Amino acid sequence: MSDNVPVIDEGLTGARHILVLPDRDAAGEVAEALPERFGITQEPQLVRDALAGEDDAEDAQWLVVIEDPAGRLDPTALDALADEYDGWLEAE
Repeated sequence: MSDNVPVIDEGLTGARHILVLPDRDAAGEVAEALPERFGITQEPQLVRDALAGEDDAEDAQWLVVIEDPAGRLDPTALDALADEYDGWLEAE
């Protein structure tokens, strides 16, 4: 029998959630709301997502990237939070 067998990490059941927001202010407010509303301890990542062909930062969407290694965050609740700021949860 070969010693080269795939390693399966059963702890890798988590997810990455991406909230798409219309501007930096909305993304910042959502990021600040996450610890209180969802108990998130790791700071989410804010990423500017320029639309194709657009150079103006005002025309960019902002992403709030949340690592959820335990897979415990409710996507429906995250989508509802993003919706409060005219955003949405991106399906991966």
